[in-house]
Amino acid sequence: MSAHPIRYLPPGSTLGVLGGGQLGRMFVHAAQAMGYFTAVLDADVESPAGRVSHHHIQTGYEDPDGLARLAALSDAVTTEFENVPAVSLAALAGQCPVAPAARAVAVAQDRAQEKAHFVRCGVPCAPYAVIETAEQLAAVSADLLPGILKTARLGYDGKGQVRVQTAAELAAAWASVGSVPCVLEKMLPLQLECSVIVARGADGATVHLPVQRNLHRDGILAVTEVYEGNLPPALTSQAAAAAISIASGLDYVGVLCVEFFVLQDGSLVVNEIAPRPHNSGHYSQNACDISQFELQVRTLAGLPLTQPRQHSAAVMLNLLGDLWFAHGETAQTPPWAEVLKLPGTHLHLYGKTLAKHGRKMGHLNITAPTAQQARATALQAAALLGIAPF
Repeated sequence: MSAHPIRYLPPGSTLGVLGGGQLGRMFVHAAQAMGYFTAVLDADVESPAGRVSHHHIQTGYEDPDGLARLAALSDAVTTEFENVPAVSLAALAGQCPVAPAARAVAVAQDRAQEKAHFVRCGVPCAPYAVIETAEQLAAVSADLLPGILKTARLGYDGKGQVRVQTAAELAAAWASVGSVPCVLEKMLPLQLECSVIVARGADGATVHLPVQRNLHRDGILAVTEVYEGNLPPALTSQAAAAAISIASGLDYVGVLCVEFFVLQDGSLVVNEIAPRPHNSGHYSQNACDISQFELQVRTLAGLPLTQPRQHSAAVMLNLLGDLWFAHGETAQTPPWAEVLKLPGTHLHLYGKTLAKHGRKMGHLNITAPTAQQARATALQAAALLGIAPF
């Protein structure tokens, strides 16, 4: 039991967040809309969340003075991304309520711990081996090849991953990442990818958003589609139940994204978890009566969790900095006016002043009465922006 359990915090309280990126920014917007004050800890003077928060503490995540200031300002604290040091969350938890807990975030930060948790919860994942020593490398079963070698820590958006076909390639790949602890996953025949956003309260109450169908390009989420019939009903039920099992097994408090692979034979395996809101849940800002960010506020403030309802078919397009360079290496603003002429388009930009290739600059939500209309409009918007069709 935490020394400072999550309790009901009425509007007018201050909610803190470790991390000042776009997820923190959208959490801050949601909290402020509900009447809360906000505090952000992030070293970047131009951090997207820091720019819009009532308080911005400009220190690193492991700075004791900064953490003490955040705890003093805040009635409860959350995190906006998984690579905030778990030790910082643990230090904060000694001073104020924190959700999700450091223990849960630590599991999400380490692929080996993460896989072991999936196994404990009885949720299928890809066959894998942990590689931390030369002896474990030598002992890897040939059945796991071809596979994907992933660093156990600090991997996201496809970073820290190497595809390997043979034992020799595996050995070279492990050396290329510095012989750090890794997980080798067997490569499976994928049909598609999906994800579930779960919110779990301190009282154990759990709700979830509709299951999201996702398309990744170069390891980064490109498109999310959410509407009735986007996936078989039996599959969505299985994914939702598995996500709830994973959250409950961590005694999780907060918003959790669980990402899955759907294999060619239609079976479901879990890929990874993110202890925070997620790109694939952004559509909920315009297509649901409760967004993933309001769910994050509710879990942190001890508010009741009601099951979100999706009122519109939705497609989300991730807007990377590449779109600013569609016509050469001089950055040009994309044609937002043309895009926003299209019915049901909702533009969300993150307040980042410098566009870079691969950098997440914003997202575009497209809502419509039917899936066909949402897809058609999304494809029109993609063509205007220079995003490949899907």
